[in-house]
Amino acid sequence: MRSITPWARVYVIAVAVGAVLCAAPVRFTHTPWGAVALFAALCAACEQLAVGRFGGGQGYEGPGAAGPGGAGSGPPRWHTPVLLAGAFLLPPEAAALVPLPGALLVRGGEPTPWLRRLWRAGQLGIGAWTASRVHGALGGPDTVVTSDFPYTLVSAGVSVVAFCLVLALLDGGILALAERVPVRLAWRGLFVRSLVPVGVHGLAGLMMAVLWRGPYGPVAALLVLLPMWVSWWVFAQYHRERAAHQATIRALVQAVDIKDGYTRGHSERVGQASMMIARELGMDDERVEVLRFAGILHDVGKLGVPTRLLRKDGPLTPQERRVIELHPEYGHEMVRGIGFLGEARSAILHHHERLDGSGYPYGLVGSQIPEFARVVAVADAFDAMTSTRSYSRARPVQVALAELERCAGTHFDPVMVRALVRGLEREGGWHPAVTADGVQSQGDHPPTAPVASPAGKHPKRIPGQVGSKGGPA
Repeated sequence: MRSITPWARVYVIAVAVGAVLCAAPVRFTHTPWGAVALFAALCAACEQLAVGRFGGGQGYEGPGAAGPGGAGSGPPRWHTPVLLAGAFLLPPEAAALVPLPGALLVRGGEPTPWLRRLWRAGQLGIGAWTASRVHGALGGPDTVVTSDFPYTLVSAGVSVVAFCLVLALLDGGILALAERVPVRLAWRGLFVRSLVPVGVHGLAGLMMAVLWRGPYGPVAALLVLLPMWVSWWVFAQYHRERAAHQATIRALVQAVDIKDGYTRGHSERVGQASMMIARELGMDDERVEVLRFAGILHDVGKLGVPTRLLRKDGPLTPQERRVIELHPEYGHEMVRGIGFLGEARSAILHHHERLDGSGYPYGLVGSQIPEFARVVAVADAFDAMTSTRSYSRARPVQVALAELERCAGTHFDPVMVRALVRGLEREGGWHPAVTADGVQSQGDHPPTAPVASPAGKHPKRIPGQVGSKGGPA
């Protein structure tokens, strides 16, 4: 977990305190401590199995998760059916205790920060308390004992909806405070995305609860976990395939960085700037992720360009420039068979098109240029201007933005330029992550090391960089 803002820390502590207050009255109620201990141990065991089986993919573990309970950020949580079964069978105060041992004690492959553990414990404790409270208010415990179908499905279903709603509200708050996601976007899609996976887990939890109250007791209830394990295993295969795709992308980017040392780290930063623009445009998480891939891979076609041209210090001949301008087509050919890239392929092919039709490779005009390509074009030019290279000195962020705004409507889509400006204002400047070689974008603080002549006058300008006369070279 990266360092988060003081307000986010206060928010996490407040959620943890809320969970404590939910569980505090347990000492004044008639609590079946044996059942609480069994549910808590089973919940922790399921989390530990998930850590060992899926490499720590337990869903939401801190700022930046994709949805409630981690529904969109890794394998579904193994413990969710157990957690909901406890909510259906136990008093609300006792149900709030069930997730605590697993959340606080289970460790993944790497040390888990205490704030992340505290967040997960508080979030799940409040969610379980809410589900149990709603279930009890609807008379759910009695229907579980009598197996009163279909009414028991109604009470359980409403409880699951309440569980999802609480987790979505809490997740949106941490996204807004820790990740600085705009308030209008922080809660978008969280509740809807969680309904189906958590609903399935809720049905399994209800089956566990009914069997628990049956003649065979807890032993029969545990059998429900077997079909759930099969579904988790299938999802894990998808998760591993996705991880393999990302490893492939990293390998391609590293190959480009090695071949074109002048722009090392550029692809990563373009991916980050593209995500920033996408979020300001209100794109959903899936499209934001694909657009990140587009930004990272936009220059992969340079692998097909002779190295001597990429590293040439002197001026490029018209024929050499035409060879370099083939790199979008090379890149498109290289990734055409990678199905999960989706719209990213069009961005790789068209990120050097211009709104006025003067770009390449096909001279597309205006809305003919795919949306992803228009986003990557702005991100690409912005990073090129704010990065120091052997032939150009980094420009301050405000100077780069002024150049983009001047070229908006002719070279760049004004909507994308405005989205970048808003994103930088929200983030408080341009602070990309450190790249593989330890070099960071210097847009806010241009270095004082000697550099070549200005980008607009240098005989060689890498495609995508904005020269002094405006627009990508």
